[in-house]
Amino acid sequence: MTSTVMQRNHLYPYKIIIYLKHLIMSSFNVPKREEVSEKNQAIFDNLEKAVGFVPNLYATYAYSENALENYLNLSNAKTSLSAKQKEVVNLAVSQVNACNYCLAAHTAIGKMNGFSEEQILELRSGKASFDNKLDALAKLSKNITENRGAVDSGVLEEFFNAGWTNENLIDTIVLVGDKTISNYVHKTTDVPVDFPEAQPLEATAI
Repeated sequence: MTSTVMQRNHLYPYKIIIYLKHLIMSSFNVPKREEVSEKNQAIFDNLEKAVGFVPNLYATYAYSENALENYLNLSNAKTSLSAKQKEVVNLAVSQVNACNYCLAAHTAIGKMNGFSEEQILELRSGKASFDNKLDALAKLSKNITENRGAVDSGVLEEFFNAGWTNENLIDTIVLVGDKTISNYVHKTTDVPVDFPEAQPLEATAI
């Protein structure tokens, strides 16, 4: 058997995996309004009014009768973190989980909350040299996500030394869980990203 033939045969399992993945992903079309329940249609209408469109990831939650409502209730629940602080967590977590959709969405939302492109890239890397308190929050969010909750003691100590409280810690953990849900939904379904593409972190000098 020639080396060329061997190389081709070696590629067959890989091609089969890619083909099967395509078949699985192709079953996850973004549901249209007329394809979801009346309850989810009402939520779609509210999103249209509030955001101007129904993000594909939110629409994908509507495959379930209850998941979209439940997730939005969690995401919009009261918390001790400000909207800007929440984006620190969202960006750091989405980077660890390599979710292209959430990175694109929260890059846009981060800019709306006053972060520059450079600051957003730094937050994605799990730090914030421009703000000591946000730096501790970004490091904690990254560390929790990477270690599945088994946070390093030094990172936790730095978090408290920066002025955060026990309440902030618990709310941060809840937000890490919130964002991880969406990260996993997108990485499983791979629905199209309908926000401007986020810059690859590897291409930066952060």
